[in-house]
Amino acid sequence: MTQPVTPPANPDVTIRVGSAPCSWGVWFSDDPRQTSWSRFLDEVAEAGYHWIELGPHGYLPTDPARLTDELARRDLRVSAGTVFTALHRGPAVWDATWSEVRRVAALTRATGGEHLVVIPEFWRDPATGEHLEPDVLGPRQFADLAGGSDWLGARLREEFGLRMVVHPHADTHVGDETTVTRFLDATDPASVSLCLDTGHYAYCGGDSVRLIETYGERVGYLHLKQVDPAVLAHVHAEGLPFGTAVRRGVMTEPPGGVPDLPPVLRAARALDVDLFAIVEQDMYPCPPEQPLPIARRTRRYLASCGA
Repeated sequence: MTQPVTPPANPDVTIRVGSAPCSWGVWFSDDPRQTSWSRFLDEVAEAGYHWIELGPHGYLPTDPARLTDELARRDLRVSAGTVFTALHRGPAVWDATWSEVRRVAALTRATGGEHLVVIPEFWRDPATGEHLEPDVLGPRQFADLAGGSDWLGARLREEFGLRMVVHPHADTHVGDETTVTRFLDATDPASVSLCLDTGHYAYCGGDSVRLIETYGERVGYLHLKQVDPAVLAHVHAEGLPFGTAVRRGVMTEPPGGVPDLPPVLRAARALDVDLFAIVEQDMYPCPPEQPLPIARRTRRYLASCGA
């Protein structure tokens, strides 16, 4: 494993490191196996982070005044909200999509966030592996995905002042190098930026450094994550869905996996733009005492990498 190398100092570039509820085993708005929202906020602050994502809508308090107060008491701030969308299903679903997205967008904006992370819908059930749709979009569906993304990004900017960052994700139609670059080439840079999740991109066979160096002007946000290559090999060999892969431990604590994060951070700093870099280590479900020690070690590790 390459040792951490501090990127060259650049006083004009700020990488704001944070964490997210999924690093505490949170995938749903309400699940008895998940860490409580108050414990998550206490522990993410205790681990040394000052920025968080909202996670699934309804997990954290949805009253803006209450949530702002809870965050302020712990010296925390919001970097982004998150939504899943199925824009490839065409304009017939876009109005319904907006009614869901606007709830998250409003809370994100009201609590000071400036980004909305948009994840394409799964093509197979993440728990059972049941195929819900073909894993490759046809021309009409892809055109609807690109057009819908442009529409949604422009509307979020105009109505909420939010920057939409689309998150390539395992078991979705935007995941590997081919689908990511095709999607970026087909969408409007003024409306659609990229949330580069280093773990999901590696899961799908992508090279994060090469993507930053090639499409850096589209990278508006980072998720820092690693995968265990040995577990990943079994996942691909067995054709496992994402939820099963997570339970197998495919997402691992840095620096024990891939990609190596110091080169990613160096490439990101070379863009000369301020970025959020939000730590995500999917562990659903997990024992309540597991996340905090990992979060502390990960924060120390990233500090050793200059982040």
